[in-house]
Amino acid sequence: MTLSSPVPTAADPAQLCAPYAEAVRASADRDWLRLNVPGHAADPDRFAGLAGHVGGPMEQALQLAADAWGARRTWFLTNGASQGNRIAALVAQSLGRTLVVQRSVHSSVVDGLVLSGLGAAFVQPTVDVRTGIAHGVTASDLAVALARNADAAAAYVVTPSYFGAVADVAALARVAHAAGVPLIVDEAWGSHFGFHPALPANALAHGADLVVSSTHKLGGALTQAAMLHLGNGPFADRLEPLVERVFHLTQSTSASALLLASLDEARRTLVTGHRAVSESLAAADAMRAAVRSGGRFRVVSDGFGRFRDIVAADPLRVSVDVRAGGISGHEARRRLMQEHGVLVEVATDAAVVAVVGAGAGPEVDRFAAALHALPVVPGVAEGGPGLELPAPGPVRMTPREAFLAPGRVVPAAQAVGRISADTLSAYPPGIPNVLPGEEITAELVTFLHAVAAAPTGHVRGATDPAVTALRVVADQ
Repeated sequence: MTLSSPVPTAADPAQLCAPYAEAVRASADRDWLRLNVPGHAADPDRFAGLAGHVGGPMEQALQLAADAWGARRTWFLTNGASQGNRIAALVAQSLGRTLVVQRSVHSSVVDGLVLSGLGAAFVQPTVDVRTGIAHGVTASDLAVALARNADAAAAYVVTPSYFGAVADVAALARVAHAAGVPLIVDEAWGSHFGFHPALPANALAHGADLVVSSTHKLGGALTQAAMLHLGNGPFADRLEPLVERVFHLTQSTSASALLLASLDEARRTLVTGHRAVSESLAAADAMRAAVRSGGRFRVVSDGFGRFRDIVAADPLRVSVDVRAGGISGHEARRRLMQEHGVLVEVATDAAVVAVVGAGAGPEVDRFAAALHALPVVPGVAEGGPGLELPAPGPVRMTPREAFLAPGRVVPAAQAVGRISADTLSAYPPGIPNVLPGEEITAELVTFLHAVAAAPTGHVRGATDPAVTALRVVADQ
């Protein structure tokens, strides 16, 4: 009787292949114009000397980082900003029973809700209905949500957005503190803020209490390296020991020395890289100017003034409304990559986002030429409406209750009206479209099918790539 599967041997031809390593090597050898994260633009020489150097003055590095970002204390994370979001949600559990949270948070915040058992009260962001892009929340909307939840643990917001919209953190902090709760900010896309006069100030400078920083995105650290910053506000004494304990609960006991070293290097580069960041800002400005002068596409940030929640824009994010020029964002991203070797960070139905890492100097002319070489695709109306974001369904259970409840997988059409057991997020950008505990709507199913069918889109958390079935709570 065979008790286990046969162990593959070197004689098995399949064992002679390393598919993932070979794909990475092939991609690295191609002449890419990198306008996506990580912000170090895949420079192999920058971190080559760090490999194998274990140990070092970690406490000094942490203090230098705290000083650089204006934090009371900083933690280095080796499981990305997602780890920071989960830490923050677990910490909040000791402060109350409900997290008042921006609805367009990253899916890792929802993971934190599942882990913590907190209930959630959502604050809806403003949405550009023409492009389907979600921005931020206003202080007045946050105040209303906090007033409705006497058991609030904390307020949780995202800034900047994936498209570079910066919220009024100072006003949001005042509202949260007036309600007696800390303000937690997912500043994953703003790790470079505050390191150049032309960049917005970071969330800590505006009174945020706990800030998640995805330092690998535009700060230049290696992918999966991030930071969590504690502010100097009225909740610091209470939050610090809680964060420390939860940090050790979530951090690997075998944290990568290479990732940790890259965070220290990223901090030094940001602090000392004024000239390099100036060059990056000039390149991003030139990219936007090229988009405008072409007369076909639109710069998304040019319309930010229409939204009362936006007080500034990240100048290193070049967000382009390509649907205005007769091509969808997903198709534009695919063609830019396959036909021109240009990698952009995010694509939606209406837009693409090019990211210029702090200190990176992309080829502006190459980007502009590739963008304007994109064809007009039949059936994509110039400036027409894109794929409409579905409104979330009613909340019928807490995320933790629904996630841990007995579930069953049913055909997508039969899931309408039932409670989702999963978090489903259109990727990119990873903003949840349905949460565990929310009712699945027909509009949501239609939206997810459209995302799954797009050339560069997929739905994180789905039971199958085409989203033909959904996992729901079995007994409801």
